[in-house]
Amino acid sequence: MAKVVKSDDEWRAELSPEEFEITRQAGTERAFTGIYWDTKTPGIYRCKCCNTALFDSATKYDSGSGWPSFYQPISPDLVNNHEDTSLGMRRIEVTCANCDAHLGHVFPDGPQPTGLRYCLNSASLNLETPEES
Repeated sequence: MAKVVKSDDEWRAELSPEEFEITRQAGTERAFTGIYWDTKTPGIYRCKCCNTALFDSATKYDSGSGWPSFYQPISPDLVNNHEDTSLGMRRIEVTCANCDAHLGHVFPDGPQPTGLRYCLNSASLNLETPEES
């Protein structure tokens, strides 16, 4: 798949102001406010910016954090991890490997089998349900 590269103006034309701020400027939505934080609907979570399939709902769990949380991506090649030292913290940022959209962060306090918690922003995702595929 070819890497998706667009200008900020192109992204702004396609995304809401909140989606742009989160996906293109590494923003964060408030906890317990995103559309998917407590969704139990089966399906595939896709990147809001490029529609790449990133996470399966079978790996989603209630972390109590107020954000959609997954213990693994569909494939590790679909996401990139980067050190994030903003806000005076040391975290690992997760971005879409196809378009570099900021998705959220990954933490080492998740359930087995991976022990990881991909804590993502609802605004960076679209849920595709089985009826839609």
